[in-house]
Amino acid sequence: MAETIGPRRQPRQLTELSNVHDFLEEVRLRPGMWVHRKSLQHLDSMLVGYRVALGVHGVAEDFDFWNPGTGSPFAEWLCRRLGRHSSLGWAAQIEREAEAAGVPAIELFFSFFDEYRADTNPADGPVE
Repeated sequence: MAETIGPRRQPRQLTELSNVHDFLEEVRLRPGMWVHRKSLQHLDSMLVGYRVALGVHGVAEDFDFWNPGTGSPFAEWLCRRLGRHSSLGWAAQIEREAEAAGVPAIELFFSFFDEYRADTNPADGPVE
């Protein structure tokens, strides 16, 4: 049975985004524009830069992907989800899982990201 796909959401201006989840929804919409070769290693580096900018500018925002001194809530969730601990970062873990499953890593990341959001805050599902 074919899925009916509704109208695609239009990209938003950066000034319209309020947090990292909003930013990631823009990446989801056009991953090739934001992430070189759709590499999760590049996405991870971009998110580290985002976190550093939060710290430099004194912005208090919950950040799931890297917190100096406290670890990464997303990486900890991913280890539980995959049923194993790894010293690899979340990006490398997902890239390995994607390769084994024969799916694009960026798609698997967003699948895990949606699960993570549903598990950690059911009211914070993906933006349509």
